[in-house]
Amino acid sequence: MSSAVWALVAASVLWGTTGTVASLIDDRVGPLAIGAATMAVGGALLFLVSARGALGAIRSRGSRGWLLTGAVGVVIYPLAFYSAMDLAGVAIGNVTALGSGPLFAAILERLVEGRRLTGRWMLGASTAIIGVALLVVGGHGGAAASDGAGSLGLGVALGLLAGAAYALYTYASSRVIALGVPSRSAMGAVFGLGAVPLALVLLVTGGPLLTTGPTTIALTAYLALGPMLLAYLLFGWGLRALRSSTVTVITLLEPLVATILAVLIVGERLQLVGWVGLALILVGVGVVSTARRPRIAA
Repeated sequence: MSSAVWALVAASVLWGTTGTVASLIDDRVGPLAIGAATMAVGGALLFLVSARGALGAIRSRGSRGWLLTGAVGVVIYPLAFYSAMDLAGVAIGNVTALGSGPLFAAILERLVEGRRLTGRWMLGASTAIIGVALLVVGGHGGAAASDGAGSLGLGVALGLLAGAAYALYTYASSRVIALGVPSRSAMGAVFGLGAVPLALVLLVTGGPLLTTGPTTIALTAYLALGPMLLAYLLFGWGLRALRSSTVTVITLLEPLVATILAVLIVGERLQLVGWVGLALILVGVGVVSTARRPRIAA
């Protein structure tokens, strides 16, 4: 259990660098291109490192439906996530997307499995989500700072869409792993399937990635290899031992890391209420990471 938690912590730190790294990429490269490149290349690599097991999972009738469901989330997530950060800023885009993940994950578990949530989980999740809300209220940055409330509102809406997509592929992947598929094979299959339509998006939007210099290519390669390939291998490890709803709360560490980097490197600002929100996220993650697994309702 503890090793799974630490694997998720390491993955969250890697994910937390995505917004800052993306902000350093040439402005001529749009968020759709960045998102498609990151997940298409990274997803293809995840598939390649587990090709035999991933193909076996895709061929299996028992897991194929969940894999296709998860792939839908994989396609939607990066396009919505990077667009949310572009419009609302690195900090707010991150906390909206990842902060809403536990709610959507809990809804999925309740609807599909009838799973009750323990009091400890609800306390930890509520604390972390309150922290996310305070962080949104107390943060500024991105296009919203200059384009007004409309850009901020659209950015937050896209962040919520990304959170729903994140919860979807997290839950679907956990169901595949529960069927006995190794975590690496499950992650390779779901992200490999998602990489196919994302590659088409990349073909349409990715021209500037190749024409804006080696720095852009290097930064994009980091996003594909670090926060994508390595982080999702660690993420699959965590999914073997923890419920998807618990996983999505622990990974609220990602917006915490992203916010700190956004303040220190990107130059986004945080009010006192935002720093209080960061503290609450840490407390909530600590509570949830030690909570027992909830039981399935009779």
